Amino acid sequence: MAQSIYITSAEGHSGKSTVALGVLDALSHATPRVGVFRAIARSTVERDYVLEMLLDHDGVDLPYDECIGVTYDDVRQDPDAALATIVERYKAVEAQCDAVVIVGSDYTDVGSPAELAYNARIAANLGAPVLLVLGGRSAQNQTQPEQLGSSLARTPAEMGQIADLALAELAHGRAKLFAVVANRADPVRTDETVAAIRRSIHAHLGAAPSTPVPVWAIPEDRFLVAPSIRGIMRSVDGEMLAGDPNRLTREALAVVVAGMSMVNVLPRLLEGAVVVIPADRSEVLLATLLANASGTFPSISGIVLNGGFEIPEPVTRLIDGLGSSVPIITTELGTYETAVRIMGTRGRLAADSQRRYDTALALFEQSVDTDELLVAFGLARATVVTPLMFEFQLIERARAERKRIVLPEGDDDRVLRAAATVLKRGIADLVILGEPFEVRARAIELGIDIQAAEVLSPLDAVHVHKFAEEYARLRAHKGVTVAQAADTVTDVSYFGTMMVHLGLADGMVSGAAHTTAHTIRPAFEIIKTKPGVSVVSSVFLMALADRVLVYGDCAVIPDPTSEQLSDIAISSAATAAQFGIHPRVAMLSYSTGESGSGADVEKVRDATALVRSRAPELLVEGPIQYDAAADAAVAAAKMPGSEVAGRATVFVFPDLNTGNNTYKAVQRSAGAVAIGPVLQGLNKPINDLSRGALVDDIVNTIAITAIQAQGE
Repeated sequence: MAQSIYITSAEGHSGKSTVALGVLDALSHATPRVGVFRAIARSTVERDYVLEMLLDHDGVDLPYDECIGVTYDDVRQDPDAALATIVERYKAVEAQCDAVVIVGSDYTDVGSPAELAYNARIAANLGAPVLLVLGGRSAQNQTQPEQLGSSLARTPAEMGQIADLALAELAHGRAKLFAVVANRADPVRTDETVAAIRRSIHAHLGAAPSTPVPVWAIPEDRFLVAPSIRGIMRSVDGEMLAGDPNRLTREALAVVVAGMSMVNVLPRLLEGAVVVIPADRSEVLLATLLANASGTFPSISGIVLNGGFEIPEPVTRLIDGLGSSVPIITTELGTYETAVRIMGTRGRLAADSQRRYDTALALFEQSVDTDELLVAFGLARATVVTPLMFEFQLIERARAERKRIVLPEGDDDRVLRAAATVLKRGIADLVILGEPFEVRARAIELGIDIQAAEVLSPLDAVHVHKFAEEYARLRAHKGVTVAQAADTVTDVSYFGTMMVHLGLADGMVSGAAHTTAHTIRPAFEIIKTKPGVSVVSSVFLMALADRVLVYGDCAVIPDPTSEQLSDIAISSAATAAQFGIHPRVAMLSYSTGESGSGADVEKVRDATALVRSRAPELLVEGPIQYDAAADAAVAAAKMPGSEVAGRATVFVFPDLNTGNNTYKAVQRSAGAVAIGPVLQGLNKPINDLSRGALVDDIVNTIAITAIQAQGE
């Protein structure tokens, strides 16, 4: 039977989807099979955005239709029958999972005690303890009408009163309280808020329990509260006229109603605002677009043209010629109705808004003790390691001792998006190479936050002069002059490598837009190999369904000699240990033990002997075939008594042709996640990306590089 948790709130608009995402993320890092169940959905016709967002999480593999209990109409028609259906459908999900996150209703009648009572009844019948979410803001009290999502924060005393009412309903419904989260709490009074809620819990439970109920407070964040431009477009029944559809996920932090002349509108523009412009005021529209492009005015999130007037063809042509990416939305509504609907639009947490998604997870991780949560949940860390769990371990390791990583490709959107995630999740400190204005402007256009990164121009005169002198010194034996060096070090790969060499950064990640040779050539010239290591090689960390293996070399050395193979084996074993994988090294060949002969087999046999002499502490076997190295049954027949056969964790391939094809075959056929290539053997960590790298790949490589830097 799966362990489950029921997440519900005392009222609507509490932001429990943020809490649900955080809990789901924490559970997926501790156990392989995590499920999601939505007890009550609004409709079977319109898909539930909260459920979709949770099902999009990498740790969940369930179909949407199986994860819904009933609709509100079902509950209204027959509450008892609806409850029976919820239990039946939940049990089908539970049977497929080790842990299930159950999300309660959304409160069609905001603040209704009857709805909380019904949620308590559901939780009791499902045998799921309740994580109660209390909203720390009052959506009915707007303090600054021009600021979207602004509100009056509730006092600690008010939060205690809400807790009193909610706990009484849970007790009446015989639901067991698991924990309480005060979400969107006043950032400056979180400790007081937690204390007030604890007093309320103590009053309801009487004597202090042997295991106190955990209470956490997640502070308010304006980006989570603010609606997206897509949400606003939906609210005003609008259509997109122009701009970049990818920018519809950007948050609108304010609303500016441009019902005046162009000269008076421009000074009133606000950062991240959505600007409402009557569709017949073409001059105001064009002035707003030009202001956004100029760099001397705030960057706006979007424009809503109201009134339903047709835009003249010359103006449309001019807009197209400007090439602006700002979303322009048209609506038939009048100015007042448009503004009212925009102000009433709720911010929604969605997987397609990376900034909002990262912000939600970062807030949860910073505010909620996930280790305490897992202990209270009774969920021990699993011995099985899934790809998602391994990726989380990488992030945890990188966070433990933050390092400074340089990213030379600041003109690549994937790199900027990855940088935003790394900074928000606290994985590493970053230096991004590129012209500062251009890089930061592009980040604003993408709706991502890289303010915490240092953005440095590779043409910066002070750095170029310093790097040129050092590079000329290093390459003096090749006749390189300072003038020649000055030209060389302005190349972003050389510039970034010089930063690592001189200690201005702890590591470098590049290759999203450059070849492998372009990325690692400077490292060969400047960083050089570690003492006792003759070659730079690479490994892939192959995350299979239940374990992680190390494959080397799959990216650098085409046809290694016996000496080079021994280097690869020793370096690969060290890399495995660095990432928590106990190294048992298999030196692969087409024969096992003494059964075969030939030049290729002898090369592997000689390499194995060299490894044993150079690193006698290592468990190594070779030559050995892949099946004998990986499969215990085959190992028992071909190489009984071996400490490596059937249990290998590090696989050293005899040449690049074999290694590269094997890792790709396993990746595609077995569904493994291939993390890498991870370069090894250098004095300082430099890592290469595939030019087809996804944002998640870049994030993982930055984490890997940071961990390598920790061991320097």
